[in-house]
Amino acid sequence: MRLRFLKIEKSAAAGGLFDGAEIWFGRNVDGNTSQPLAPLCLIGPNGSGKSQLLQLIAEIFQAAWHEHDPKEERRSANEEVLFDLEYTISPDGRGETETVRLVRAKKGNKVGAIALIRDEGDIIKAGTPEFAKYLPSIIIGYTSGDNETLSLPFLASRSGYADDVARAALGDDPDEVVPNNRLMLVDYATNLEVVFSNLILGPTRVREELLRHANVGDVASCRCVVRLAHSVVPKAPKKQAEKSKRKGIQLTAELEELIDRLKRTATCWSVDEKTESYVFDFFVTEATREAFSHFWDGALPLYKSLHKLALLNDLAIPRPTRERLKREIKDRRFASRPPQPQQEQMVFAFEEVKFWPKSQSSSAVDYVSLSDGEHQQALVLGTYAMVRDTNALFLLDEPESHFNPKWRVKFFQRLIDMTGDRGNQELLLTTHAPFVPSDMPSEQVIIFTRDQETGKVEVKQPPIETYGATFDRILETCFDIHPTHSFMAEEKIEELLKSTDVEKVETGFNELGPSTGKALLADHLRS
Repeated sequence: MRLRFLKIEKSAAAGGLFDGAEIWFGRNVDGNTSQPLAPLCLIGPNGSGKSQLLQLIAEIFQAAWHEHDPKEERRSANEEVLFDLEYTISPDGRGETETVRLVRAKKGNKVGAIALIRDEGDIIKAGTPEFAKYLPSIIIGYTSGDNETLSLPFLASRSGYADDVARAALGDDPDEVVPNNRLMLVDYATNLEVVFSNLILGPTRVREELLRHANVGDVASCRCVVRLAHSVVPKAPKKQAEKSKRKGIQLTAELEELIDRLKRTATCWSVDEKTESYVFDFFVTEATREAFSHFWDGALPLYKSLHKLALLNDLAIPRPTRERLKREIKDRRFASRPPQPQQEQMVFAFEEVKFWPKSQSSSAVDYVSLSDGEHQQALVLGTYAMVRDTNALFLLDEPESHFNPKWRVKFFQRLIDMTGDRGNQELLLTTHAPFVPSDMPSEQVIIFTRDQETGKVEVKQPPIETYGATFDRILETCFDIHPTHSFMAEEKIEELLKSTDVEKVETGFNELGPSTGKALLADHLRS
């Protein structure tokens, strides 16, 4: 899919930052639909609205899925947004793309229903079988920190799933399958789920690429735990507990089967009957991978299974905290991220992942000893590698923030290298650095600024060609930074250029590193 145009009448978020905004998403007339990936790079100063736009796009599609099928998206984090979003999509997943509009407008004094309008003018209403074909199959959100802005709709989705599992497990139909969420948040808390799934069932090329810059060998071993009846998790009501085999968190038949699969694939496992705590240890060999492949058809199905257990960690968060999150989402349009349970209080967690060393003389390398940048690279590239669904939508907030400059320069290329054989997908990423846009044509770069008087967001395409442009030209164009030095150095150079004290200028000249400013001082000294 490709986003083409977004008009917001009312955003109901971020203080009306986007109210009245009209945003063209650039690219060619057809949105470069001949390519599996043609990312959009959103660049601009802090507070200019980049993250808020990602949030808004997620909320629009979440609202559409929620209205279409509340069993798949249980909640809508923004029930008031009024929008007109145009995009291209392949309804059958692989064939020709169609241009459609997703629209919600006022109906009298109320918010109207969401309608999907095809290019021919046909209107498809939510709830009909045809409607789902024209929505993104999955929406992946990534944030490099505790960014409540982008996380908000994903947290609403996650808590809804946890509540549904609890309801289904205590219901009359023990075989009820709780459908997957359409929104999927990947952040540091889900890091090891992504890494483990890719290193167990990802293609060899992907596994090697994820570990290449970490300077470690293949994954050697792993331990994960499942705790169902410890002190912080809610206990089943007495009537339900009498007919259940579980003391603590009640599991659906689907999750009970998942526990059984982990037993069957583990090198060894143990259970504490009193606390219903399971410990699964894996010594990873090709036989381990073969065992996993018997139950899961690739890295993404494995990740989704593990993530379903991880979503139950929400149940270890005190109920008042979870209720506060729901109220803030509904009433204030902003919510602080709920606290993560401590490691020993989590329902599901990885306790260790170790890698073989590159050198025979070294000992095994623990995943936690790797840098933030190595973790981020494995998480972002691993997520992109395993999500191959046609019509998937990626919303990545500063996916290279922890990279060193050399990795940032290569990030876009590594993303393209991971593409492989997949259908048409959409990817938006934000950044504050010039490295990514220098690898993209200007039609795929959007500059965000904020009008100081009105407080409204202003969006435009770069006036220069960004592909191959030098970093200082991109900084000048996107951030209005004209000097090529830091502020203190620039002030010092300006002061010396005005000075007629030769000794002072010579001393300052010798203190400076190579730069245009130093060349100007050399001319000043000669004159």
